Amino acid sequence: MAQLPLVEWWQSWLAGGAAVLLLMTLIWLLSVKLRDASVVDSFWGPGFLLATVVYWQTGHAYAPRGILVVILVTIWGLRLAWHIARRNHGKGEDPRYQAFRAHYGPGYWWISFFQVYLLQGALLWIISIPLLAAQWSAVPAEWTVFDAVGCTVFGIGLLFEAVGDAQLAAFKKNPANQGQVMTQGLWRYTRHPNYFGDAVVWWGLFLVACSTGAWLTVLSPVLMTTLLTRVSGVSLLERTMSKRPGYAEYIARTSSFFPRPPRTPVT
Repeated sequence: MAQLPLVEWWQSWLAGGAAVLLLMTLIWLLSVKLRDASVVDSFWGPGFLLATVVYWQTGHAYAPRGILVVILVTIWGLRLAWHIARRNHGKGEDPRYQAFRAHYGPGYWWISFFQVYLLQGALLWIISIPLLAAQWSAVPAEWTVFDAVGCTVFGIGLLFEAVGDAQLAAFKKNPANQGQVMTQGLWRYTRHPNYFGDAVVWWGLFLVACSTGAWLTVLSPVLMTTLLTRVSGVSLLERTMSKRPGYAEYIARTSSFFPRPPRTPVT
């Protein structure tokens, strides 16, 4: 990145931020009309795709690497959007947002713009930094080992995320499993294969960005992993699931995040 004026780097990042801000504002207006703040969840992945396209158009990347990053983010972002939209269809507003709406009262429509939309937009913008780094530098103008390793790590993460989501959806679809704990497939090795996969996806994208020497963008996968394990992912779901019959036993034998063989139950 050093061979190009730093001011152009900031201009590209700000352009991506402006695009994300516009997207979040439009989705917020839609949520006000629908009285459903949870519509934002389906646009998390597409938001990254929008930022990536802006970086691609304003950057100076080695063309094959730039196209590669667009393809990877497109696959990840659109799959995630489709999964969330299909999962949430017909279920109304997420209980988390319903609780906020009840707490803040009639003024929540305005509060949600800052509490939900601007906050998620800001996090998205910060986490997208490796995507900018990969799209920015014209050197090296060749493939590197980081591109190969990054794509491999990305593929492993996407596999865990997509397969985990599909297995859970199929499990829930069976009426016989109502109220039961999913312990099959990838869920036998980690209680959250989808969240684990999502984190691994971002470590893969970071490694691709490392092809350009952008080591400092490690903040992105660290932040994403922290959000998934400590804030909105694992910890939030665990509080809900902990009351379900059989979940304590599941916790005792199954890793919370990193996959590993299940522990042998103590007799």
